[in-house]
Parts: sequence; C-alpha cells; structure tokens
Amino acid sequence: MAVGYERDNLPSCWQEFNHINRYWDKNTGKSTAKILPGEYYVTAHDEAITTVLGSCISACIRDKKTGLGGMNHFMLPVNGDTSMIKGSGRAERYGNFAMEQMINDILRNGGQRESLEIKVFGGGRVLKGTMDIGKKNIEFVNEYVRLEQLVLVAEDVGGLYPRKVIYMPRTGKVLMKKLYSKHNATIEDRDETYYERITHEEVKSDIELF
Repeated sequence: MAVGYERDNLPSCWQEFNHINRYWDKNTGKSTAKILPGEYYVTAHDEAITTVLGSCISACIRDKKTGLGGMNHFMLPVNGDTSMIKGSGRAERYGNFAMEQMINDILRNGGQRESLEIKVFGGGRVLKGTMDIGKKNIEFVNEYVRLEQLVLVAEDVGGLYPRKVIYMPRTGKVLMKKLYSKHNATIEDRDETYYERITHEEVKSDIELF
C-alpha cells in the first residue's frame, strides 16, 4: 500500500501518462489519477481515476476479466469527420480519437476486445448560449458504442448539472456525485474557455451516488 502523497510511493504508470496528476486519496484508499479535459488514463493497477464533467463526456472502459482499463474526458465529437482535425495537436479533445486511443491502449497492454465493458457519464447542459454541446456529445458516444459493438453497462448523462466521477477499473465500481452548488460557475467557465480554445487552435450498474 502506498503511504503519503508523494508520486514516488504510487504504483508505476506507463510512460505516456507521466504528465497526469496522480496522488494518494485517503478517502478511497487508492492511488488516484485526476484527468482534465483532453486527457485520458489507462492502468493495470488497482487505482482510481477521477474527473469533473460539465458538457464533456467521460467514457470508462475496462476489460472485465483482467480489470485493465481507463477513463477519458473529451468535449468535441467528431464521429469520423476528420476534416475538423487540423495540424498535429492533441487529438484527445475529439471524441472519436479519445475513444480509439484509449481502447487501443487497453488492447495493446493485454485487454481483449470481446471482454470490454463501457460506462458513460457527463454531457450536461452547462454552457451558456443556444448550442447544446452536451447533447451532441451524448449522441456521438451512443453512436460510437453502437457502431463499434461495445457493451454499454451503465450511463448517467444529460441534465443541467456537472458531475464528479471516480472510476475504479479493477472492479468497475463508479462513485458519482452531481454538483448542484451555485459555485459551479467555475466549471462552466472552464468548459467555455476550453471550448473556445480548442475550436480555434490547430490540433496538437454499480454506480454509487455520494
């Protein structure tokens, strides 16, 4: 068991995830990876992955036989329209790339496609204005799951509020809390700022409420 909050005490992670913020969470008793919009994390250890979602979507995917799995966090659905991709920036901001990259990482590290299960969260209508990005994200991820013939075992999407999600790939357990506080303007501002940035730059259930 890891002791304290130093990264040196945490389970090792694959090199491509060295940039992810990881810490020891005394509440869950697990090493925890906190992902931001445009990030994803995959682990073979008994870790937790957490994020806060506004209009974005997180897909939690694991191999139910081995417990190898991960979580992503994306805002823009592409659904095959590669004309939206410019340059060579981070592609994980787009739904189809976020899904494909995470699934490929799981399979490359020993997961089996026929054993994959998926849980989906987010897509709230939290942005100001008439564009419902959350709804578009929900439509995208449902269509992706259908086309890829993945097994969707749980989802909590839509609505007017952000969500905090904690996912534990080893067991498939999810802790989810809807954030009804007035202080959620911070999440709205984050999503709006992120949306503006990524649309103008080149690319580079066992659910428990708590």
